[in-house]
Amino acid sequence: MAPPRIEKIITALDVGSWKVCALIAGQAADGQLHVLGTGQRESRGVQRGYVADMEQTEHVVREAIEQAERIAGLNIDDVWVAFSAGGLVSDVAPIESELGGHRIEKEDVDDLLAAGRAGIDPEGRMILHAQPALYTIDGLTGVKNPIGLHADRLGVDIHIIMADGAPVRNLEAAVRQAHLDVNAVVASPIAAGLACLSDEERDLGVALVELGAAVTTVSLYAGGMLVEMASLPFGASDITDDIASAFGIRRSQAQRLQSFYGSASASPRDNNEIIELDPGAPAGSESPRITRAQLVSVIRQRLDAMMGEIGRTLKDLHFVGPIGRQVVLVGGGADLKGIADYTQSALGRAARIGRPRGLHGLPDAHSGPAFATLAGLVLYAASDPVDLRDLPMMAQDVYRPKGASILQRLVTALKSSF
Repeated sequence: MAPPRIEKIITALDVGSWKVCALIAGQAADGQLHVLGTGQRESRGVQRGYVADMEQTEHVVREAIEQAERIAGLNIDDVWVAFSAGGLVSDVAPIESELGGHRIEKEDVDDLLAAGRAGIDPEGRMILHAQPALYTIDGLTGVKNPIGLHADRLGVDIHIIMADGAPVRNLEAAVRQAHLDVNAVVASPIAAGLACLSDEERDLGVALVELGAAVTTVSLYAGGMLVEMASLPFGASDITDDIASAFGIRRSQAQRLQSFYGSASASPRDNNEIIELDPGAPAGSESPRITRAQLVSVIRQRLDAMMGEIGRTLKDLHFVGPIGRQVVLVGGGADLKGIADYTQSALGRAARIGRPRGLHGLPDAHSGPAFATLAGLVLYAASDPVDLRDLPMMAQDVYRPKGASILQRLVTALKSSF
């Protein structure tokens, strides 16, 4: 079979606290996305998602991109970059305009979106996304395409994601120092949600929990869009640090133990399984040993604290009722054995591991939950997203309706259908 004819090249870059990875994909004439090359390097210069050393970050970004370029046989000039550090916040701004009952034309929608820019108040933060979500006609919510319908009032929920400006600018600067143009900085929950959640899950309601190395992001989807978000300052690297501290070993050894022997679920057999802490010790010397039960105990202690905080965050975000029934786990921490069953027990909600989909030829090494954001960046770029910041300002009578938040309105609508 002849290789597909590639019409567009998309490069994704995920700069995390544990790893920096790149993916080059080609979009064929039929819209399918094919992986052309990938690159990955251990992260340096990034702490808790923030760029702490510009030179080291720039160097490792360059290495990851060059590896992907060699595999793809291409030279890359621009990238789509993920941002997952703390400070991400989400808001939904409802905007309405009076139409007088006439048939809705494309110009009415364009005018509403353009005028809606005036209703965005970043409150000193940097706007990463300002996108139209669900439309409303005469109070009826959840309309995806209002063109052709008659209405007295036309409204739209504008989904806004904001972040602290300085960390985003530092990330952009590090990437540009690697001689790459930045097409856009994309919030990681948006990218991971595209890669791992079905349309039905996003519509019915789901919590996406991204267990990164040093930052955990909790995002709520309902009514087809992301409606609430919170960032927590902990991640899988805290488990690694606990293992290193408990058994007096290096972080690299602790990471190996966590990957090969770690589990979120305890088993009676764990007491009989012996693990050598330093299998590379010189011959004749006695390597320290622990039981797997001891390792699992350390992991569970940290997980209990993390899941307790995640559970409180879900409650604070009002993830309850009909929409509060499922949790999807992504990020490097979701690779831990037994984490889905543990999460289901700890949170009292159905839980599954989210794996990226929608890309052809994705290597097995990059098909796990740790690479959901990377794959989602490609899907986001290929979707050619509409951003209100690219539209001109228009003079139009619009107002922000008062009342319940979009999440509360969705919960009320869902409850009424049961």
